[in-house]
Amino acid sequence: MVEWITTEGLTEYADAVAFMETRAEAIHAGAADECIWLVEHPPMYTAGTSAKPADLVDPDRFAVHTSKRGGQYTYHGPGQRVAYVMLDVGKRGRDVRRFVQDLEHWVIATLAEFNVVGELRAGRVGVWVQRPDKPATASGIAEDKIAALGIRLRKWVSFHGLSINVEPDLSHFDGIVPCGITEHGVTSLVDLGLPVSMADVDVALRKTFAAHMTPRD
Repeated sequence: MVEWITTEGLTEYADAVAFMETRAEAIHAGAADECIWLVEHPPMYTAGTSAKPADLVDPDRFAVHTSKRGGQYTYHGPGQRVAYVMLDVGKRGRDVRRFVQDLEHWVIATLAEFNVVGELRAGRVGVWVQRPDKPATASGIAEDKIAALGIRLRKWVSFHGLSINVEPDLSHFDGIVPCGITEHGVTSLVDLGLPVSMADVDVALRKTFAAHMTPRD
């Protein structure tokens, strides 16, 4: 049983972390159902466990939060759907790599609901889209990042999760080197020319969840 929670307005990051930690402990203890929590945050940067100080280009622009999730610097803000994933990885095979792959494919399936082809790239965390409308790079067709992932496990229960850019202010990403990657840009569903709302993305996330995130042998 997975409980879905959608919080309107902007949720402070510290409040989100406190909720996730409490819920993850309760899930481990068998006192609460698994949970997917859909939120938006005020503009801010978070530094994962692999964050490099040099990648924080503009440290005075927004609040910077140190996070214990995996990954480097990322941005969260209005117009970005954050899905916090509190799931029992223990009953999903205790295979962290496969669990992350399942998250990635859940995002890709969600994007496909809007006819967006999300792709994975070796050595680059997150989900990417090709941009043939932009100048080609030395390595070929330009690509932009549309979704980020970063999780943490405690007693085999996951928390933190993923973010999909629906309609954030993309200039807000300029204050960091997102996920340590300098040679590619960032995009959103609306930036791709799609009139997609946050509610549309929420429907797509729920529709595609079971096929990718349900426990399996």
